[in-house]
Amino acid sequence: MLHLCSDLHFSIKTWSFFSMLFILAFFTTLNYYQHSTPTSLFYFNSFISSATNYTLATYLRHLTLHPHLAGTAPSLHTALYVKSHFQSLNLQTHVANYSVLLSYPLFSSVILHFPNGSVLSLGLVEPGFSSSGVVKPYHAYSPSGSAYGEPCFLNYGREKDYIALGASGVKVKGCVGIVRRGGGLSRNEMVEKAAARGVKAVLMFTEGEFENGVERGTVMNGLGDPLSPGWGGVENGEKLRMDDPLVMQRFPSIHSLPISMKSAEIILKSLEGPEMPYEWRKSLRCSTSGRLGPGPIMINFTYQGEKKMATVHNVFAVIRGSQEPDRFVLLGNHRDAWTYGAVDPNSGTAALLDIARRYALLMRLGWNPRRTIILCSWDAEEFGMIGSTEWVEQNLINLGSKSVAYLNVDCAVQGPGFFPSTTPQFDNLLTEITKKINDPDSEGMTLYERWTAADRGIKIQRLSGVDSDFAPFLHHAGVPSVDLYYGRDFPVYHTAFDSYNWMVNFGDPFFQRHVAVTGVWGLLALRLADDPILPFNYRPYAAELQDYTRILSKLLEGRNISLHPITAATQELAATAKETLDEAKSQ
Repeated sequence: MLHLCSDLHFSIKTWSFFSMLFILAFFTTLNYYQHSTPTSLFYFNSFISSATNYTLATYLRHLTLHPHLAGTAPSLHTALYVKSHFQSLNLQTHVANYSVLLSYPLFSSVILHFPNGSVLSLGLVEPGFSSSGVVKPYHAYSPSGSAYGEPCFLNYGREKDYIALGASGVKVKGCVGIVRRGGGLSRNEMVEKAAARGVKAVLMFTEGEFENGVERGTVMNGLGDPLSPGWGGVENGEKLRMDDPLVMQRFPSIHSLPISMKSAEIILKSLEGPEMPYEWRKSLRCSTSGRLGPGPIMINFTYQGEKKMATVHNVFAVIRGSQEPDRFVLLGNHRDAWTYGAVDPNSGTAALLDIARRYALLMRLGWNPRRTIILCSWDAEEFGMIGSTEWVEQNLINLGSKSVAYLNVDCAVQGPGFFPSTTPQFDNLLTEITKKINDPDSEGMTLYERWTAADRGIKIQRLSGVDSDFAPFLHHAGVPSVDLYYGRDFPVYHTAFDSYNWMVNFGDPFFQRHVAVTGVWGLLALRLADDPILPFNYRPYAAELQDYTRILSKLLEGRNISLHPITAATQELAATAKETLDEAKSQ
């Protein structure tokens, strides 16, 4: 009997122990799931409430005190400022340096010779900036050269523009081409199409409100360091020779130079010859003679530049994940600028610095992301996404297999209106996030409400271009990507007028648009870094692929070509996407 009671006592104690262990495990697990997700109200709201326009304005003011072209001493100072900021927040910080080929101007002149014997040397520097440290307007990687010839207006330099010129009897061979930016072509494409038709050199202008502004830019073809195509251009690493055909094909065969709209107007008003097509005259924003040329004035155009090795600096802050440290959510912005860069790119840099500040605050409150967050400050983007491309090439295998997402912000604020671009699996998440952010231009409305009202529904663009640092991540490493802008464009793009003064007077006087973009960017990363199940929805991806398949089918009507493999694959993707989403909702 004593033995039986002893066994019973032991059984009750054992049952009690395991019951308590089960209850403890249950509540520990419940507590874990309640507090490990980024939708945890406390951290989510703490991030939103910690926004201040003052800090964003302060960061931008400091970043834009001096011009900071990649490869120069002021650019290094800007890199050190970003590094110091990350370190002051006790974030794990490091710098990746690369030795790359950059390009700088030495001398340029454009002299007009009129039929009456008079001569005019065009001013090539924006008024008031001759001794400011701002680089003279130029096209990076343009070859040096001299050209003497009659000017001819080429419109945007597209194929159909040359067809129109030929129909008007204009022969462009031997001319100095005058082209305006736009028309869907890159600078490189404009110059190379002109060279293919025998044009001696190209002068390029941008239409806009600032007639004295000159848009600098690169004319190199492709992304990344031309001396290390396909591999990271680490210091003392392998490089191609400058005269290697793979290097030479990256650069145009004729020289070019950007000029102001005011300078272009002087040339265009002096042209004779056949009349411009009506569509060209109607769309031009500057005064012209209404003629195409060539001549009768002559242009003597000389450009001398140098290509030289320079060190560029990518700066990183890492917040290591607590449960999936080998999965990365990357937030990136480039830091280098052609001039002061208040819009392009340092409105985005200010936002990145503020996100770092707010994440550091969350960490002091006890937050730690489930997955690793990496804040990336790129260098030499303006020369052709060089800093980001070299890093992607160096880390390609890890990025392709371990990256959750790359979230890019280049020009955070250009003007009014929210303009996101994503790969389709982000559509639903982005829409959800915008419902949590106050609209900066409409009191009492969320960003979502203003965005849908302005666009009459949700309009999210796709990332088909290669015009910012998302390009190597998406197109080379295959990492799902987002690119965010506030404002479609701005009139001081790549000019000396892209300054803090322009931002406070025109772009975002109270920095509320900065606050909105920073909020969307930071909350996207929080969700991607912390949700136990990644908040991707591939149904929009499948639907878009099915739409493109239908378009392709119509184009191929009447041809004996079967699209069944594509159709079957997209249907399978749609079914799998629905099944995955349903399963995620049931968790």
